[in-house]
Amino acid sequence: MPAALDPRTGLPVVAVVGGGQLARMTHQAAVALGQSLRVLSAGPDESAALVTADVRIGDHRDLDALRTLADGATVVTFDHEHVPTEHLRTLVEEGTRVAPGPEALVHAQDKLVLRRALAEAGEPQPAWAEVRTAADVAAFAGAHGWPVVLKTPRGGYDGKGVFVVRDAEEAAELVGRHGTLLAEERVAMVRELSAQVARSPFGQVAVWPVVETVQRDGVCAEVFAPAPGLPDELATAAQELAVRIADRLGVVGMLAVELFQTADGVLVNELAMRPHNSGHWTIEGARTSQFEQHLRAVLDYPLGSTAMTAPVVVMANVLGGAAAAEGWQGPPLDERMHHLMAHWPDVKLHWYGKGQRPGRKLGHVTALGDDLAEVRARAVAAARYLADGVVDPAFAFDHDH
Repeated sequence: MPAALDPRTGLPVVAVVGGGQLARMTHQAAVALGQSLRVLSAGPDESAALVTADVRIGDHRDLDALRTLADGATVVTFDHEHVPTEHLRTLVEEGTRVAPGPEALVHAQDKLVLRRALAEAGEPQPAWAEVRTAADVAAFAGAHGWPVVLKTPRGGYDGKGVFVVRDAEEAAELVGRHGTLLAEERVAMVRELSAQVARSPFGQVAVWPVVETVQRDGVCAEVFAPAPGLPDELATAAQELAVRIADRLGVVGMLAVELFQTADGVLVNELAMRPHNSGHWTIEGARTSQFEQHLRAVLDYPLGSTAMTAPVVVMANVLGGAAAAEGWQGPPLDERMHHLMAHWPDVKLHWYGKGQRPGRKLGHVTALGDDLAEVRARAVAAARYLADGVVDPAFAFDHDH
C-alpha cells in the first residue's frame, strides 16, 4: 500500500499525538522539510496547537480521537508516551503506520517492562524488583540498603511518580496507594548522562555525543554537550548501549537513554522514544537537530549528520520562577525578552507559548562556544533572567536602556 501523502504538497503528513513543546519544535523542523504536521492536542491553547495549521482537538486516551488523527496521515508518532498501548495496537491492525510501534513504545511507557527487557538482554541497570507490599520493599532494602527508590511503572515524568523511601512505614503508604511498584536501589552516581540515537525502519542509526544532564527537583535544568571529562571509551560504550537497545526493541525515531554514571561505568535509568529534553541543544548545536532526525527516521528518509557545530554547547531550561508567580511586579515577559536579546545576542531562545506557572518548563536557551564555564555562565544567566527577572551580577546591565 503506497504511503499517504498530502495532495497539496506531494509530501508526507506526520501526525503527532500530543500538543506540547516537543510537537511544536518538531513542527519547526517539518516546515523546513516541507512535511505537513498534524497534532492531536488536548486544547486549542497547547504549545503546538498555537502554531500548527492542522490541529485535532481530542484526548490521547480516546481511540476515536486517535483514528481521526491517523486518517490520511503517512505516519503517527508521539510528543509523549501516555497513549494506551492497546489503542496503538488497534491502529496498527487497521493499517496505520505507528512509529515507534506499540511493541517498542511499551518499554518507554512501562518501567517494569523495560527492566525485564534489559535484564533479559544483560544490559547494565540498577538492582530492581517488582514490589506489591511493604514486606517486599523491606526485603529488597535488606539486600540493597535503605533508602529505596520506588517508581510507578506507568505515567511518571519530570520526577513525578518517583519516591525515595527511608523505611517500611513510608513504603507501606505508597504501596497502599499505588499497588504494584518498581523498587530500585539508590545508585551511588557520579552524574547523570543521556545517550541519544535515531533509528530508521531499516535499522540505519545516528548517534549524537553523550551529554551530561543536571537535574533539579527531578526536572532537567541544564545539559552540557559533550559531557565534560567523559573518557572516550565510556562515551563510546554509552553510545553503543543506546544503539543496542534501539535495535533490540525495534525503535523507529528518536531514543533517549538516560544513564547514571557510576564509579564502574554506566547504568540505564529510563528511556524516552521521542525527542527529549536532553537533546534540545541539537537545534543550534548539531548539524541535524533531534526534531529533524525524528522526522527523517519515522518517514524512513536517510538520517542526517550529527556533528556538533561548536566545541561546547549548553542548554538551560527556563523553568517558571518568580516571574511566573502570582502578583509579579517586575518587567513583563516581552520586556524581559527585549533585555535578554540585547544582553546575550548570541544566546538562542526557544519559548514554548505555555501558560506560566512556577516550576513549569516554559522555554529553553542555548549558548555555544569553546569554554564550558563561560558558555554555561551565559546560558544559565539568560535563563535565570527570563525566569526570575534577576540579573546575574557578572552580567549586570542597565534597565533604563
